[in-house]
Amino acid sequence: MQLNQVTLEVDNIDQARAFYLTLGATLIVDTPHYLRFSPDAGASFSLVKADKVRAHGAVIYFECQHLDQQVEALQAKGLTFEQRPTDQPYLWREAILYDPSGNKIKLYWAGENRLNPPWRVK
Repeated sequence: MQLNQVTLEVDNIDQARAFYLTLGATLIVDTPHYLRFSPDAGASFSLVKADKVRAHGAVIYFECQHLDQQVEALQAKGLTFEQRPTDQPYLWREAILYDPSGNKIKLYWAGENRLNPPWRVK
């Protein structure tokens, strides 16, 4: 089984479109109530218009090899980060921001540790 898509609820589809385009995602479906993006060739994520966005604990991660430079470029475009790139104890470097509907987004770089951390199950 392979994960290929995640869908988030948003309360303003136009603000969400602008935010994710600014992040650098490629828009592949655009309707008044539903958007789908492909940040790379392997997976996609979508946004669906909701009358009320339900609180949830989902976090969307986008991997960026040159994380610090990517965050600087996005800040120059007006995006605000809650956390600048920070080394984590689980060996990932992460930056945190929120989309206009309050969905938590992490940009990160983990390198080899993403799939093969020292504590990986053998």
